Amino acid sequence: MLAAIPYTTFPTIDLGFFELRTFGLMVGLGVLLGSWIAGRYIEDRAGIPREETYRMATRLVVAGVIGARITWDISHWDQIESPLDLIAVWEGGLQFSGGFLGAIVFGVPFFRRWNRRQRWIAADGYALGLSIGLAIGRIGCYSVGEHFGSATSFFLGSRYDGGAVREDFLGDTRLVPGTVFHNTALYELLYLLALFVLLGFLSRRRLGPSTLMGTFCLVYGLSRFGTDFLRVNDETVLGFTGAQYLMAAIALASIWIFTVVRPKLAEAAPGPSADTGAAAAGDADGESVVDDGAAAELDADELDDDEAGAEPAAATGDGDERLEPADER
Repeated sequence: MLAAIPYTTFPTIDLGFFELRTFGLMVGLGVLLGSWIAGRYIEDRAGIPREETYRMATRLVVAGVIGARITWDISHWDQIESPLDLIAVWEGGLQFSGGFLGAIVFGVPFFRRWNRRQRWIAADGYALGLSIGLAIGRIGCYSVGEHFGSATSFFLGSRYDGGAVREDFLGDTRLVPGTVFHNTALYELLYLLALFVLLGFLSRRRLGPSTLMGTFCLVYGLSRFGTDFLRVNDETVLGFTGAQYLMAAIALASIWIFTVVRPKLAEAAPGPSADTGAAAAGDADGESVVDDGAAAELDADELDDDEAGAEPAAATGDGDERLEPADER
């Protein structure tokens, strides 16, 4: 058997005077870091103030946690022993599928406050923040011992060395010290970190709105669909988990984003935006119109700051102040 990764759960962090729940800490850190990254991106690319994107993120998180817990309770009803167990999210027990649906339902009305191009820039920012936020959250899952797969000799398999776990069986086999198994929380942590790096690289290329969200849907959808086959404690319907059905839909959505949404946004980029009344600051690749030599073709009152990431500024041509931020550079 190949070497395995030693694994002991760490559900709490002893601070001496206080024990901190690791799962809750990781979820909180994931939310804070993900929101901060999304806020910076959206402000730089769409000119939407961070305070507004933070309010949006708060709505998404609250709705997501509620949805994630409801679906977990439904699928793990046999583990509910008291009313408190229904809401004990600090001990683990959140399902991404329910969280995603909850965030969509409550987030869509808020998104409508922005124009079409801004919405997709915001979606890109949230995709970037979500990738690192989910990765940190998986550390929480890893710490409490859940999302286990079958026994394996895979070199990234986890060797259970003890500690309290939320899942003490691998299917019908009791988990005992020395067992090497697929720890899907670890696998998801690794590919989510890789996805975050990929999205960060693509964001620097400035490939246009919707690119990051499309990439997130494709990579995460397919990756999660695959790792769910390893899980042995999740309920299935016709051989697939509930998350797999959602992941298939998300992966298919990426095709729509790349074939329909992205081309339309690219076509609209060079001309004036009907929603904002401001001239587009860049072409489909996000390069500055000034750098492309197009400044001579535009009136002075149609130009704003030409450097990527510049803050929205008042138009200088006629002295009128812009009412809305310019689109992505």
